[in-house]
Amino acid sequence: MKPLTSTKITSFQKKIFKWWEANRRVFPWRETTEPYAILVSELMLQQTQAPRVVEKFNQFVEVFPDLESLAKAQKFEILQLWSGLGYNRRAIWLQEAAQMIIERKEFPNTPEELQKMKGIGKYSAHSILIFAFNYDLATVDTNIRRILVAEKFAEEKTSERDLWEIAKKLVPKGRSRDWHNALMDYGSIELTVAKTGIKPLTKQGKFKGSDREYRGKILKLLLESKKITINQMITVLNLQEVKLESILQKMVKENLIKKKGKYYSV
Repeated sequence: MKPLTSTKITSFQKKIFKWWEANRRVFPWRETTEPYAILVSELMLQQTQAPRVVEKFNQFVEVFPDLESLAKAQKFEILQLWSGLGYNRRAIWLQEAAQMIIERKEFPNTPEELQKMKGIGKYSAHSILIFAFNYDLATVDTNIRRILVAEKFAEEKTSERDLWEIAKKLVPKGRSRDWHNALMDYGSIELTVAKTGIKPLTKQGKFKGSDREYRGKILKLLLESKKITINQMITVLNLQEVKLESILQKMVKENLIKKKGKYYSV
């Protein structure tokens, strides 16, 4: 591990920024510092690769350009627009966040306040404040962890707490937004898993045949059919009733769908 001397830190910062000047990626959410747009992008980017998010982000902020329009929108409209991104709970959490922010009459300005909202953990809370306000904060995702390990600032066994402390010391004052965009690009292009052999701590589960796959299919059915019975779903999805009921109960509990009588709907 490299000792965190001021010389080492400055040298690393210069290296990253020099690389970024020639390799920076362009995304629509990087063209704005509007907190609402940053909030939308961060929820969309959770567990979804950036290139896949571009079209959905542009569509979403065009239809729902601000907190107020999203807060008042019909759930059906939001989910229909979100369809294809996966992890559809994020769309509901995003609307709930918009409603909470309107109620409190100001955008949260601390990670702790943001983390009170569903779907916003430590990483997302810090990222939102970094990209919206350029706060001198650090954030650590799987890409940044991989960079810290590959560049010998940390080891694969380094604890999450220590990773965050190391990352914080590396942030150039007044340039947190640029710094984290540069790190995201460096990790995605230069220091990939394939090149470094440094694997993430957690691995996304298999999609085929998973509850996630069926949740997506159920939601697509409901968006197309408006309402449908469990027997109709069994026929279309070719899924055992016990498993389907379990998935539906969770989706109802999450406020993703609703049940009235024998019918399910969005």
